[in-house]
Amino acid sequence: MNRELKLVVNNSFKKKESKFFFEKKELKIILDLYAKMVSKGSWKDYGLHISPKSVSFKVFRNSAENAVYNISKNFKPLNKNLKYLITDNRGLIIKNSDNLEVLLNNIDWKKI
Repeated sequence: MNRELKLVVNNSFKKKESKFFFEKKELKIILDLYAKMVSKGSWKDYGLHISPKSVSFKVFRNSAENAVYNISKNFKPLNKNLKYLITDNRGLIIKNSDNLEVLLNNIDWKKI
């Protein structure tokens, strides 16, 4: 009796796992903005919130306060313009778009 042992690798887990976070390019865009705002003295700290529905990059002016802004990515938006959102600390949508780079570059952070 000859028995073989086969190793089966399930790659679908990695694909599903990556859906629940920012992609590398998206995170680079956000971190570039964060570095720029830190160098100006506007932002002091950040945090991440991850859920099955969305991931948020939370911006703080002071680490002891609540987040001032949330830059969020919805995984299953109701319409394409709600894929990326900028919300305030109360959850009100300041701006939304289907393109993260356009969203972050077309906002005047001093006025909001």
